[in-house]
Amino acid sequence: MTQRRNNNHSKTARPSQLRIIGGQWRGRKLSFTPAEGLRPTSDRVRETLFNWLAADIRGARCLDLFSGSGALGLEALSRGAAHCDFVDNNPSNLRQISSHLNSLQCSPRASCHSLSADAFLEQAKSGWDIVFIDPPFGLRLATGVCHSLQKNGLLLEYAQVYLETGMQEELPQVPTNWLLHRDKRAGEVRYQLYHCPLA
Repeated sequence: MTQRRNNNHSKTARPSQLRIIGGQWRGRKLSFTPAEGLRPTSDRVRETLFNWLAADIRGARCLDLFSGSGALGLEALSRGAAHCDFVDNNPSNLRQISSHLNSLQCSPRASCHSLSADAFLEQAKSGWDIVFIDPPFGLRLATGVCHSLQKNGLLLEYAQVYLETGMQEELPQVPTNWLLHRDKRAGEVRYQLYHCPLA
């Protein structure tokens, strides 16, 4: 696609809406501008995921890698997560997430990082209780970040990792000590939740 077409697309793209489905901001609709590869986790999948995490989300430190629209991290904050780090290499996505955080008056509970997931994990110092990994489909990005989380000691005790991939993709290879806890499919998406005991 030519640069001219990209510019035309950006000018004509209509805002889409993201709906928070549970917690403090339940039913709140947030507008975002679609971008290439931006694919917010569906309401159906988010509802199932946060049912799985219901006993653990309150007070958790969360990391939303490949955050895109921020759907997963914003949902986590709505449901009582203590803090969420949003990581995306598209500054436009992060500006929209920052705007949503301001409108929800929860900026102190979040940080936005304009970096690739790999670069962020190489310099990260914090640890997380829950990590959301929802990379663009077809680029085989998940395996590397899963192993970086483990190798760099970035998972707290009893941490959980959510992994979302396309049905047509080969499943990522996760660290051998991760325990598959949940595994479901919805349309063209496969999504899994791992328990990650400290090695």
